Amino acid sequence: MDFEGICADLRAGAEKLSQQTAAQKNRALEAVAASIGSSRNILLAANARDVERAEANGMQAALVERLSLDEKKIDGILDSMRVVINQEDPVGEETAGWTAPNGMQIRQVRVPLGVVAIIYESRPNVTVDAFCLAYKSGNAILLRGSSSALESNKALVKCIKEGLHAAGSSGVPGAIELSESTGHEDVQQILTAVGKIDVVIPRGGKKLIQTVVQNARVPVIETGSGVCHLYVDDAADLQMAVVIAENAKIQRPGACNAVECILVNKRIASDFLPMLEKKFAGRVQMRADEICLPVLKAAAEKDSASAAVQDGGKYGQDCVVPAETGDYGYEFLDYICSVHAVGSVDEAVAFINAHNTKHSECIVTNDRAHARQFQTQVDAACVYVNSSTRFTDGGEFGFGAELGISTQKLHARGPMGIKALTTTKYLIDGEGQIR
Repeated sequence: MDFEGICADLRAGAEKLSQQTAAQKNRALEAVAASIGSSRNILLAANARDVERAEANGMQAALVERLSLDEKKIDGILDSMRVVINQEDPVGEETAGWTAPNGMQIRQVRVPLGVVAIIYESRPNVTVDAFCLAYKSGNAILLRGSSSALESNKALVKCIKEGLHAAGSSGVPGAIELSESTGHEDVQQILTAVGKIDVVIPRGGKKLIQTVVQNARVPVIETGSGVCHLYVDDAADLQMAVVIAENAKIQRPGACNAVECILVNKRIASDFLPMLEKKFAGRVQMRADEICLPVLKAAAEKDSASAAVQDGGKYGQDCVVPAETGDYGYEFLDYICSVHAVGSVDEAVAFINAHNTKHSECIVTNDRAHARQFQTQVDAACVYVNSSTRFTDGGEFGFGAELGISTQKLHARGPMGIKALTTTKYLIDGEGQIR
């Protein structure tokens, strides 16, 4: 691709977009939504080609599900766009203001970052989410999706550009470009495009994120792979805990906010673990430590003839196996989780902080002191009490869409909405003051 030309076009698009009013940006986004909505058959056909190729190449089922589009997912994309359209435009928002002792008026206001690049894997809905958030916050965006979703992304970007053209003077078609490369040369170009790209955002697995962070010469907003934990405290409602565990692990195991490790307090392990094994019913392979293994094995043997295991279980007799050291701190993205026993909240916090990716963590407890200690001491972007980690999502947080889940501690952390794509500048008004 003509990388230099693309960057120049995006810079021009960013400069034009930064001058658009909120009403103009919203009209353009409405036109894009209409374009996507009227092109469903084209989008589904393009996505079907991606899915067929992914399955032929042996992609695991959970990742194929993330790649797939259907009518419901397209409806979800459009719903997310409408939420963003209805949000207040952050550009120009005054975040602080004061009068200096010499009489100068100082204001801090939000402005766009400029040209944003996002390098992401699989999920084609990210194409629209990223564009929508970037456009609403006044930024041009370069999209670099995975080769597995190339047909879907090409079709979506075509719809977006058609919508922006249809919006007339309210649309800025030059504010979005897609890298259609299936190699990695363009990734290196993006990461070293100092002065051409203002920030790059990686969204995907651990390998992708590490590649971006280690090789980028432009600023990076680091998102994280999701090694998320669920700690079942000795003061937990155990029935609540198994329901939360089922949702956090099984509802969408390929998502970054799915639980990968379940910690259980030793005092209630003999009560909770059989309940967990029965709830998972052979659908999840549990890789357990020396304390949890015999309890889970005994429960699995007792339930091995149940209809639940026979009819709905994927793993059957292999649903409980010994854990290996590498299982802790590993993102399975599958119907697999590690199980580990701890003696206290202190031990749970220490274990999580040693093995997590700073994404999302949960404690199930009825002890308020334990809950507050956990939320205060666990180092993660999102820390839950008595609810599933699956809620770490821009849509669930009311942002409509998200650029990803930031796990860093600078600028943005957690689900990133439109404000995460802005910075600030100071506007100073004087009356001839000199220093």
